[in-house]
Amino acid sequence: MFTGIVEELGEVVAIENLGDALPANAGGAPGHSARFRLRGPVVTQDAKHGDSIAVNGVCLTVVDTADGEFTADVMAETLNRSSLGALAPGSRVNLERPMALGGRLGGHLVQGHVDGTGTIVERTPAEHWELVKVALPAALSRYVVEKGSITVDGVSLTVVDAGDDYFTISLIPTTLALTTLGIKKVGDPVNLEVDVLAKYVERLLGRGSDDLKDLDDIKEMDR
Repeated sequence: MFTGIVEELGEVVAIENLGDALPANAGGAPGHSARFRLRGPVVTQDAKHGDSIAVNGVCLTVVDTADGEFTADVMAETLNRSSLGALAPGSRVNLERPMALGGRLGGHLVQGHVDGTGTIVERTPAEHWELVKVALPAALSRYVVEKGSITVDGVSLTVVDAGDDYFTISLIPTTLALTTLGIKKVGDPVNLEVDVLAKYVERLLGRGSDDLKDLDDIKEMDR
């Protein structure tokens, strides 16, 4: 579990295509998996094999660490569903270690499970901040509300405005300076994770309606 408060602006050092594409009838995501080597002296200070580190909001498992770098294996499913597949050696990435129990929750509850990708469609700079408009898939728009929380490339942000196919966020100087959102351009993809609580509420309310319908059907049969 993460908070969306980026600890470090890291860098992709190398990407190795593992060349293990799934068979056509396997049922999973097509494509190859890859091994990423990333530089992050801060997040690797206490990292060890099996730990989790969020990379642009995607929860990855550490394979090994050495000299301020770590490697992680990325499945084809992750490459297809996130913007990690567009990264190359030299790409900058947002890095965050999991939250520690008993610590402060600076952002909001973030799982590191990307729901989809959006696209930056507009940037409007002001004197001390910048308004960014992001297009998102219609299937995710119902989970995004004004003044609610959303994770963009692993950064916990507050929604300024929410439309049917977009939302806007306001970026303060700290966010612009210390995360990849300061260097992303119009047209660039970003990873999106909506508030998991909204998804649970939707599922529970839908299940509740089904249960009531089933109860009505049982009562009708008893008559």
